[in-house]
Amino acid sequence: QVQLVESGGGMVQAGGSLRLSCAASGGTNRPYAMGWFRQAPGKERDFVSAITWSARNTYYADSVKGRFTISRDSATNTVYLQMNSLKPEDTAVYYCAANQRNYGVGRSSTYDYWGQGTQVTVSS
Repeated sequence: QVQLVESGGGMVQAGGSLRLSCAASGGTNRPYAMGWFRQAPGKERDFVSAITWSARNTYYADSVKGRFTISRDSATNTVYLQMNSLKPEDTAVYYCAANQRNYGVGRSSTYDYWGQGTQVTVSS
């Protein structure tokens, strides 16, 4: 019942910044965690970051630690991913996802709902 809509993707030069947004709607209960994943052409969908709304814990892939920051706005049911110091290897389609279980925040198979994705392209 949860619907997710991503926005904020675009094309930037290496070293630039973007902020992705994920607006959640529908359902009667909040997911345990919201996560961001990304997938480049010909590659697997990889975990990027996640946040638990109740405990307010955050998680990051090693490749983005120190550069990306995840946050949420409970009033608008929106999750954000601030991406700084972008690199060409960050180029991918970024997906927002909702996890109803209290485990496996770093695994795509544990997430129940997915957005349509937003393209991020970083040029060198």
